[in-house]
Amino acid sequence: MNSLNAISPIDGRYSHLTTKLNNYFSESSLIKYRINIEINYFLELCKIIPSLKKISKSKKKEIELISKKVSINDIKKVKTIESKINHDVKAVEYFIKDKFIKIGLIKYIEYIHFGLTSQDINNTATPLLLKDSLENVFYIELEKIIEKLQKISSDWSRVSMLAKTHGQPASPTKMGKEIAVFKNRIQIQYNQLKKIPHSAKFGGATGNLNAHYIAHPDIDWHKFSKTFIESMGMKRSYPTTQIEHYDNLASQLDAIKRINTIFIDLSRDIWLYISMEYFKQKVKKNEVGSSAMPHKVNPIDFENAEGNLGLANSIFTHLSEKLPISRLQRDLSDSTVLRNLGVPISHSLIAYKSLLKGLDKIIINKEKITEDLENNWLVISEAIQTILRREGFKNPYELMKDLTRGKQKIKENEIINFIQSLPVSEKIKKELLKINPKNYTGKI
Repeated sequence: MNSLNAISPIDGRYSHLTTKLNNYFSESSLIKYRINIEINYFLELCKIIPSLKKISKSKKKEIELISKKVSINDIKKVKTIESKINHDVKAVEYFIKDKFIKIGLIKYIEYIHFGLTSQDINNTATPLLLKDSLENVFYIELEKIIEKLQKISSDWSRVSMLAKTHGQPASPTKMGKEIAVFKNRIQIQYNQLKKIPHSAKFGGATGNLNAHYIAHPDIDWHKFSKTFIESMGMKRSYPTTQIEHYDNLASQLDAIKRINTIFIDLSRDIWLYISMEYFKQKVKKNEVGSSAMPHKVNPIDFENAEGNLGLANSIFTHLSEKLPISRLQRDLSDSTVLRNLGVPISHSLIAYKSLLKGLDKIIINKEKITEDLENNWLVISEAIQTILRREGFKNPYELMKDLTRGKQKIKENEIINFIQSLPVSEKIKKELLKINPKNYTGKI
């Protein structure tokens, strides 16, 4: 596909950022995963079905190659079969049967897809490809941001700054600590995300392995299914209907959504710090900020991140709300929306890359940060009234309120004069005079 003709920006404008996800969420990748599961299932049957135990090691290697060497022509053959029969999973079964015939295994072809329903394949392939995509692509980008936040938090750990609550000057804090807040929030949610199991359904037409037990009642099929799913690093959901109930998948999507929400919060805060001139941005040669205003260096990376994170979260919300709901033992609405699983993952990935790009460009502006502190000595009013409270001074809060509330700016000399006028001991005055906006930052 020509990216200029793509409807979705995922496949167009941002395709270079999401290419790695094609290996997991594309139609061809889904077909590959389905083939892989069908083949692995057959090979596992070879261990327990007497007639299949006769298949030689050399033939088993040929069977393995069917899934290991899936070509674009193989994908096209599957799609051709699907176009004739109008069933995507059955098309995979027929494709593999044809392969078996070509390698001389025609007598065993009816054990392909033996006792299974389509959802045994789909509800195993989908969590597996999600697992692989998260581990091989998504988590890597997420960890880059965590590492970046950790670094800048450490680098700026001693930078005192004016805090803002309700958008107004508040007790000072440290820039490094404010960044650490986001890093820690993300780390906690990331750790929780990784604890949620990737769950797969494997239980036949209604979840009870009816066909398996009627054909081979002497085999413990539930144990077999559990072992089979666990061999791929997943957890078998049981009991189920015909389909996976998607509760753990919904939890995973909600967990990613929480991470994205925190990143939206971070993007907006960094955007505000840039507008306040607490951060400058590295200038890239030849880059244009505004088509009309040559001076502008816009915080576009954080705006791009915010937009894509919002898109991702809206789709995550629908998926996590829709997927756990099915009429009776199943309907097809889960399949329809599940095909879009890669879309919010892609928008999230685009956002993460933009966010990291933006974080790499910001430069702390200590001069501006210091200027704001020096212009807002009123923020140590909390400190002064707290010490006066300790000393039993009458109505210290009200006293400081009269001095500072509603004032645009109060500078050092005004505070010093006020402290000198207080009817307290020289010892207390000295204690109060040591306080300034830079050192009144608590313990971090």
